[in-house]
Amino acid sequence: MTAMTPRLDRPGFLPRLSSRHLPRARLSTPLIESQARVRLLCAPAGSGKSALLAECLLQAPPSCGVCWLPLSGASLTTDAFCSALAQALGLDEPHDESSLLARLARWTTPTWVFLDDYCRLPNPALDQLLDRLLATSSPVLSWWLGVRRRPHCNWPRLLLEGELYEVDSPSLLFERSEIEQLVNHPSITPQCIDRMSQYTAGWCAGVRVAMLEASAWIASAPDAGARRSATLLDYLQHELFDALAPELAEAWRVLVHLPRFNADLCEHLFGAGEGAQWMRTLQELGCFIEPWEDSSEWLRVFAPLTLLLRDEPWPAGRSWHRRACQWFSARGDWQAAVEQALAAEEFEVAASLLHNFTFDYLFQDQNVALLLRLHEQQPDELMFGTPHLVGLITTALLFAGRFDEAAHSIEQMARFTPQPSAAAQRQLVARWQAQQGWLLHLQGQAQPARGHFLEALRDLPPAAWPARLFCLSGLTQQALLEGELEQAHALSREALCLARAQGSLLFEALLELDHAQLLEQRGALHRSESLLDNMHALLSAKRYLAGPLLGRIALRRGRIALRQGRDQQAAEHFQTGLDECLRSQDKRALYGFLGLALLDANHGDYAQAFVRLRDAERLMQQRHIPDVVYRAVLLMVSCHFWLQQGRPELAEEALTRVLRHYRGANGVQAPPATLELIPRLEYLLVLAQVYLHKAQAPLEALAPLLEQAQRRGMQGMETELRLALAEVAFLLGRSALAKSHLEEGLALVSRCNLQQALRELRLRQPEMLASLGFEEALMATGDNPLSQRELEVLKLIALGSSNLQIADQLFISLHTVKTHARRIHSKLGVERRTQAVAKAKALGLMG
Repeated sequence: MTAMTPRLDRPGFLPRLSSRHLPRARLSTPLIESQARVRLLCAPAGSGKSALLAECLLQAPPSCGVCWLPLSGASLTTDAFCSALAQALGLDEPHDESSLLARLARWTTPTWVFLDDYCRLPNPALDQLLDRLLATSSPVLSWWLGVRRRPHCNWPRLLLEGELYEVDSPSLLFERSEIEQLVNHPSITPQCIDRMSQYTAGWCAGVRVAMLEASAWIASAPDAGARRSATLLDYLQHELFDALAPELAEAWRVLVHLPRFNADLCEHLFGAGEGAQWMRTLQELGCFIEPWEDSSEWLRVFAPLTLLLRDEPWPAGRSWHRRACQWFSARGDWQAAVEQALAAEEFEVAASLLHNFTFDYLFQDQNVALLLRLHEQQPDELMFGTPHLVGLITTALLFAGRFDEAAHSIEQMARFTPQPSAAAQRQLVARWQAQQGWLLHLQGQAQPARGHFLEALRDLPPAAWPARLFCLSGLTQQALLEGELEQAHALSREALCLARAQGSLLFEALLELDHAQLLEQRGALHRSESLLDNMHALLSAKRYLAGPLLGRIALRRGRIALRQGRDQQAAEHFQTGLDECLRSQDKRALYGFLGLALLDANHGDYAQAFVRLRDAERLMQQRHIPDVVYRAVLLMVSCHFWLQQGRPELAEEALTRVLRHYRGANGVQAPPATLELIPRLEYLLVLAQVYLHKAQAPLEALAPLLEQAQRRGMQGMETELRLALAEVAFLLGRSALAKSHLEEGLALVSRCNLQQALRELRLRQPEMLASLGFEEALMATGDNPLSQRELEVLKLIALGSSNLQIADQLFISLHTVKTHARRIHSKLGVERRTQAVAKAKALGLMG
């Protein structure tokens, strides 16, 4: 409720905004400018409805009267409501319903009538009165309603007549930028604001409480979850629970502990004939119940409240979770059934239900984290009861990067030998080899891993197709690491055909990540990006809206956007991928930190970049992930930064040390997520030694790396090496050779849109391009990066044509138009259509 104060320019008392109120023109302006007679703000408690109404009232035109009626959610009689409204409007004589309706129908002065916090409980008589007021009142009266419960009025008629403007609950949530403006504390870091935004989801009351408790947010760890707030719990008690009947309050407390629910589940939990009705009543009363992932059937409690209350002492919780487990099991929803069994502490039941998990379950939602939690809590005898369970747990451990535990898990396959037949024994050994091969592969032991993969493929039966896919993926990644791109392509195609034949979209997405890396190595960033965009769309269409695969796809999309120079999109993808990987216990969270660090360095914020690298290292150590996964990659990125800062001595020492692990007969393979790690380490070492005047024949040292990249068709790596050769030649005073390599490098940058490689060169050598006469050449108009068809599309965009109109005029599909537009944005390094047109005109690409 908003405080009241007298106003000198208007009669009576009107609302007073808080001193910390943040004006939100994105909401108030459309409300004020709307021509609708009725503005409806419907949202739960603490959503900022009263503040927004007050903000609009204070901007009312001087010629317009205002009437503010604070109702405090009370369930008034129709007579009491008429009396209160008449008094607020300044009518002297008492008014019953009929006389008030007649008076309002004849109203001639433009007036805004604000009904703040309208009746919270069902009141049919009052709702019918409100409906008559809205229907019959004068057109000069504008009605502004703030409600938690949507009154039973004829909203469809108002909507069809253009007389209703509605603001729903999601629209009222604070955006991240608004939270940043609200939080005025010198110690609040951007990461802390990110956590506030994530764990309050922008809910106004949650954000306000977080601001009051700013010191506690500052002290919390970067990866901390939602904070348990006594203030927020008191707020919920007064604003929610005190207004509910005891049975409804208990039902709500049950539902807040469920990830999702529907009418049938509520009937099972709370009783036939009552459960579904209680759920609908809680919805109607505005009790923070919202659709689950845009579903028309499933609901959930608003996520920040779930986070707040999930650790609240709940003695009766086990029995409720047990009943929910029974319901999900009966419907074959094994994931939800296992989650509920764990919540009920029925660990044996959870382990038995895991036998229904297929391997693609691992790539859904938080199933890796779920398996790891069960593995940590229960003894081996329970968790390693069958080869299938061993395989699931081993895969989860490998995915999370917990290699020592994965090795112990793989050893448990010995429990099931000997098998009753020679064929069964061979198949069991083949399953062991597939798992052992992946462990060795991730540890960088290329040759023994390859042997295990090949032998496993020989003996795995057709029914074990998931294991076959894992082997083919491992072989694909090994071929990529060796630069054997054609072999990698053939293996990738074989695996994709098998996944599609089995109808497994999740496995297909996993394998397409290998394919995307292959395309990126070849310099085909546009094709790689298009592939990842399509997979993201397919997974989202199937409601796989969360999970480790989407996290990995986001990280790869971020990497491509970074290489193309689209920093804003890269940051969004990296942050999304990082958040998802953290939730999924995925070791690839490392690359979210690295991507964000590279973006920080691009903008000169090296302090923040190194903070992100330290956060990444801390996370890896906290999760007991071996050095082989992250150490070399972290050092490589650190060396990029040290060279850009003019600290080559640090880079040389680190690079010399780390390269020992990759050279010689006992050298290990690079991590699969960083295919070009070793050549990057090699050329960075040469650069560091040149800076220190310690290099011997640096050009000759780089030449074999360049030849190898060209032979293998690795255009991304070739670009970086061309620019490195140009840099070395420039530092050695060989300008002609530097210009030659630079010309080749810039041609590759333009052809493949590898803007990040050029940016890193400029960060290391800010004066080099100008010294060699290439600064102006970069802005020359002669080399048009756009194809003829892309130019045709861009010219139609400049004329204001929509994508559909462009498709019709050029006789191409809508999908093709979108692809061309995406490539135009990528090549020009812009985010929007208007920016693309402006950039093309500035570069002289359009006549």
